[in-house]
Amino acid sequence: MAKLALPMRFARFWPRSLQGQMLLAIAIALLIAQGLSAALIWRMQHERQIAAIAHAAAFRLLGGQLRLPFEEPGFGRRGFRPGRPPPEDRVLPRRLRLQVAPSAPDQPGDIRRRDVEGVLRDMLEAQAVPLAGLVVVQRDPRRDTLLAKRLDARRPPFRGPRDLLITAMRRDDGTWLTARLLVPQGEQQVLLSLLLQTILIYAVLVGAVALILRRLARPLRALTTRVETFARARSVAGQLEPDGPEDIQRLIVAHNAMEGRVAALLDEKDVMLGAIGHDLKTPLAALRVRIEAVEDDTERARMAAGISDINNSLDDILSLARVGRPSDPLEQTELSALVADVVGEFEDMGEPVTLGSTERMVMALRATWLRRALRNLISNGVRYGGCARVSLAREAREAVLRIEDDGPGIPEGEIARMQEPFTRMEASRNSMTGGSGLGLTLARAIADQHGGALLLANRIGQDGEVLGLTATLRLPLD
Repeated sequence: MAKLALPMRFARFWPRSLQGQMLLAIAIALLIAQGLSAALIWRMQHERQIAAIAHAAAFRLLGGQLRLPFEEPGFGRRGFRPGRPPPEDRVLPRRLRLQVAPSAPDQPGDIRRRDVEGVLRDMLEAQAVPLAGLVVVQRDPRRDTLLAKRLDARRPPFRGPRDLLITAMRRDDGTWLTARLLVPQGEQQVLLSLLLQTILIYAVLVGAVALILRRLARPLRALTTRVETFARARSVAGQLEPDGPEDIQRLIVAHNAMEGRVAALLDEKDVMLGAIGHDLKTPLAALRVRIEAVEDDTERARMAAGISDINNSLDDILSLARVGRPSDPLEQTELSALVADVVGEFEDMGEPVTLGSTERMVMALRATWLRRALRNLISNGVRYGGCARVSLAREAREAVLRIEDDGPGIPEGEIARMQEPFTRMEASRNSMTGGSGLGLTLARAIADQHGGALLLANRIGQDGEVLGLTATLRLPLD
């Protein structure tokens, strides 16, 4: 399954659990969706605000242009309102709301409001008002020389922060008809309401999704723990009760049935292999007695070697069958002493096996099985590489056993296949060139039994030549 590619600096913040990943993905998607929705709403409100400002300015300019005697509209907290101006707009005296000036009213520091200017231009042109020029600027009311004294005399002059919007239309005689409006300063209220709405919707949706994911993830976590337990113990004791949504309950029921079937098959396998071992070893023992009557010493020795090979193969097969369901418990063992003891056995037999650096560490393991795996790896090193060098080191939370030899190594494409049952580089089953091809398979199974792993790798020199093979047995210390 392809993994989601994330930059390294962000990958460490990405949750590993299914619940965390789904919740984070949904939260990000909701955040983006709510952000887009808020942006669209704000844009609509902004356009509405501009249209309201342009409407109010158009009423004043048209009233001044046509000299109509109607009440001027105003722009209050709720936008454009025709009729009597609001109290905030009445801060402007009538003579300042509409003026005729010889020049354009803009000055340094003003903000040119081209958005309002464009909408206002369209409105005036729709009323067939000739436009020789149009200017719309925004100014702080206290910077306006005509309003500063009046605003200082009235504290507070109006409710809420306001800006002064000055619209000026150039007439045919070259003068400028100028209208002043007090408008809300920015769109803080709109933005605040959108922010609160976004936070509320986001919290409700993410909370609901979190509850649903928790209901899904809880039985899945329990099922994962149960699978891990069954993989170690191969026992049906402690099966889960169906929990969660109906689909998850069906999954748990199916898994319980599968566990029972797998356990039954393993029991049948043990019974069958035990019977095979007993039924074959008994006649082999009888054959071993009968060959003593053979007078030819050479022929008798060959027959005895053949029987011995069969017995050894049976032992390997039965050991491989039992390693998945060991009967002996884990015991606290000093690993470096166990390794030194196995190496000493080979040294006593005169084999070229040496013990390198070791570290003292105590861990829970099945000593008999680990001795078997270590003997198989050392025997392979001696048989195929001419020697074996054994070392033990602690790396992070693992005990690392390395067995190195000086042999020809294994072709890179064959390393994985060599750990399969009955696989050998040399195709015969001659005990002089190798056993039945179960040594590496048994060592790997024993490593798996202890929660570790067996790794094979060629040692490559600077010129690319293979210097030998390194078998690494990694066992967790926890």
